[in-house]
Amino acid sequence: MLKQSTYIFLIFSLLGSITSCDDYQKVVKSPNPEYKYKRAVEYYENEEYYKANPLFEELIPLYKGTDKGQKIYYYWCYTNYYEDYLMNAAFHFKKFAKTFPNSEYAEDALFMSAYCNFLQSPNPNLDQTPTRMAIDEMQLFVNTYPNSPLVDSANTLVDRLALKLEAKDFLNSKQYYTIKRYKAAVVALNNFMQQYPASEYEEEAKMLIIKSYYELAINSVNEKKEERFDKGIEAYYDFIDNFADSKKINEAEAIYAKLVKAREEFLLSKNDSNEL
Repeated sequence: MLKQSTYIFLIFSLLGSITSCDDYQKVVKSPNPEYKYKRAVEYYENEEYYKANPLFEELIPLYKGTDKGQKIYYYWCYTNYYEDYLMNAAFHFKKFAKTFPNSEYAEDALFMSAYCNFLQSPNPNLDQTPTRMAIDEMQLFVNTYPNSPLVDSANTLVDRLALKLEAKDFLNSKQYYTIKRYKAAVVALNNFMQQYPASEYEEEAKMLIIKSYYELAINSVNEKKEERFDKGIEAYYDFIDNFADSKKINEAEAIYAKLVKAREEFLLSKNDSNEL
C-alpha cells in the first residue's frame, strides 16, 4: 500500500512539473510584454529567480526610458545576485546607480554592487585584487550616501575585508621564512608589525623573527655571527615581554637556549683561534 502511495505521489509530482514547465514556456513564447512582466514579477516574488531572470532581461530593452524599465532593470540585477551571478550583478547594480542616480533604488543598488564585490573576495592565500576593489566600492558607497542606514554595514564589511589584506600581508612576510630567505623574513616581518600594530599575527611574527635570527646566525660568516646571535636573543626577550603566557613559550625558550649555546661555542672557538 505504501509503495502504491509513493508511486502515485511521484506520478502527480511529475505531472505537476510538466505542467509548470509548459506554463513557463507559454510565458516565454508570449508576444505580450505586459503579461511577461506580470509573470516575471510573480516568479521573482515566489523566489523562482532562474525563471524571472531571462524574462526581465528580455523586457529591459522593450521598456527602456520608462519608469517600468527602471524597475525591470532593478529586478533583473537582483535575479543575477540571487542566482549567484555575482560579477554580472556587481556590474549592473553599479550601472543602475549611475544611470538612475535619482531613483529610489539607486542607494540600494550601489550598496549591492559593493556587496557583490565583497562576496567575490577570495581567501587570503589568493590574489587580493578583488578584495581591494570591494573596499573601494564600499568606500564609494559611504562617500556617496554618508547618511544611509547601510553605512554601518558597509563599514563593518570594510573591516572584514581589511582583515583579509592583513592576513595576506602576513602570509607574504612569512613566505620568506618558509623559503629560507631569513634576512628578508626579518625585514618583512618587522615591516608587517609596523604596518599592523596589535595584529592577531604579531605573536607568530615575533616567533618567526627569533627563528630567522637563529638560522641567520648559524649560517653567517664569522664577522656577522655574534651580532645575529645577539639580535636573536633580543628578539626572544621582546617575545616574552609581550607574550609571557603564550602557548609558544616553550618553543621560544628552546630556540633561546640554542642561541645562547651556539653563541657561547662561537665565542669560545673565536677566542681559541685568537690565542693561536
